[in-house]
Amino acid sequence: MDPAKLRELLEQVQSGARSVDDAASALKDLPFADLGYAVVDHHRALRLGVPEVILGQSKTAAQIVGIASELARTGQNVLVSRLDPAKAQEVCTAMPALRYHEMARVATLEQAPIPRLGTRPVAVVSAGTSDLPVSEECAETLRMLGAEVERIYDVGVAGIHRLLHRRQALDATSVIIVIAGMEGALASVMGGLVEGPVIAVPTSVGYGAAFGGLAALLGMLTSCASGVTVVNIDNGFGAAFAAARILRAGARG
Repeated sequence: MDPAKLRELLEQVQSGARSVDDAASALKDLPFADLGYAVVDHHRALRLGVPEVILGQSKTAAQIVGIASELARTGQNVLVSRLDPAKAQEVCTAMPALRYHEMARVATLEQAPIPRLGTRPVAVVSAGTSDLPVSEECAETLRMLGAEVERIYDVGVAGIHRLLHRRQALDATSVIIVIAGMEGALASVMGGLVEGPVIAVPTSVGYGAAFGGLAALLGMLTSCASGVTVVNIDNGFGAAFAAARILRAGARG
């Protein structure tokens, strides 16, 4: 149940096109559905503007199918994150309408219109090809949130001319999400190059002393560029949601 559907239901009751009993029946699933192993939050779209997202990691395929089916039953869109290929095969066999994006490790089902978010695209900027899984997780999440995405990939500081070549495209975006491993320097470069909000995502890409992304995380947190926001290691999903919140706040003025 999202704000548009709730408004439509209330208007039908007001006009007499739908009875109070019918409306009460339609609302019976609010605010949640208890599946035993999960309590599906049907109220989230009303509060946040988007339905609950399913974290596929550590869930069984059967649990994912159960939660996704419950969301789909009420007409909501479905986004499953951190879904590995083996588990995705089981889930998509049970729910053929789901679309699996292997690089992003997400599965999606679009059955309700996704309102456009913002007037300019969000840039997803990655330092290297090894950062693509996190970058695509971010890009697919943004798409499901209604944001247009400008992908600018493999423009790390080891060849900074590649980034500067895309300056015009960067200036046309609203929020910039920077995804980098190693020492995470790309976030500081971007923070000193563009005017808009910059969200940095450290990745677990790098050799020994990168410590699985900790070096990039600390580098981004101690950036010399003012106002760079940092999310957790490999958290492309969280960066996308942060960008969406910025855009929604801007739309409200």
